[in-house]
Amino acid sequence: MSANQRFLLVTLATVLGVTVTAALGRWQLGRAAEKQTLQAAIESRAREPVLDARNASEPLAQAAQLHRRVQARGQWVSGRTVFLDNRQMNGRPGFFVVTPLQLEQSGGVILVQRGWVPRNFEDRARVPAIETPSGPVVVEGRLALPPARLYEMGAADAGAIRQNLDLVRFREETGLPLAGLSIQQTGAALDGLSRDWPQINAGVDKHYGYAFQWFGLCALIAILYVWFQVVRRLQARRS
Repeated sequence: MSANQRFLLVTLATVLGVTVTAALGRWQLGRAAEKQTLQAAIESRAREPVLDARNASEPLAQAAQLHRRVQARGQWVSGRTVFLDNRQMNGRPGFFVVTPLQLEQSGGVILVQRGWVPRNFEDRARVPAIETPSGPVVVEGRLALPPARLYEMGAADAGAIRQNLDLVRFREETGLPLAGLSIQQTGAALDGLSRDWPQINAGVDKHYGYAFQWFGLCALIAILYVWFQVVRRLQARRS
């Protein structure tokens, strides 16, 4: 391969590399802009008036209700409490406690992510004692998707302690008309449950970081090309 052919090949590869990395950088900036819009929507919904949970079961409105503050009045369906295993809060492993709440007057039922509690590592089959009032209660929190799924091996869980909670299967199992959203309970931990939920973050900074990496790689490719294919060639001709 001649020197001119090698120069042409390196130039084409450089153009391709710069084009691809610059495009990926711009794509990440676009994703960051989308996430900024999403984060703004989340923060805007959090400032809206408190929603009555009886309106949270309307399927067509659920997407617009997500992340809104909510108040629910009803009674716990305590016999259907589920302890989701391997969940962390402030870096500590334990359970997320999830209990259905029968809403007053409407007849609807909504899952409540009540909080986090440590597990008994000496007896892993033992569930912690949770204070669950039998009478009417008022629950305050924010509307959220059902608890996130973790990787699990084998068949779906059953019983009080589970790895995941599939909303459709849980409806069939309990016969309860569960709403598509859940309530992530907030407020004082008077029942022994921790509610230091992580702040909702759309991940804008992550995309800016990726964009910086792609643009940095783009600049590096261009600098190396100029140095080795332009500057060094000119120096070689002069010497």
